[in-house]
Amino acid sequence: MNNNSTIFNLTGWTFGILFSGIGLINTFWGNDSFFGLFILVSALIYFPAVHVLIHKKIGFEIHFALKIVLGIFILWAAFGVGELLEKTEMMLESLR
Repeated sequence: MNNNSTIFNLTGWTFGILFSGIGLINTFWGNDSFFGLFILVSALIYFPAVHVLIHKKIGFEIHFALKIVLGIFILWAAFGVGELLEKTEMMLESLR
């Protein structure tokens, strides 16, 4: 395993976990649970194991540029339109 694949795997896991968290917050503490589920399902393509599974099963390689565009969309939608910080505050209040 070379350094590039290690970096890509680590980056994939990091963004997969981050976007999954955003999806979970939007699903359970937001006003649009379908939007949260969309983000949660979209976050799956960032996990290296899911990426390899998709490539093996259907032979389709998800291009890195598509992941960048999707990541920018998720961040824009979560912070700009989705009010992620307010939803996170609601989540923390409900967990206390």
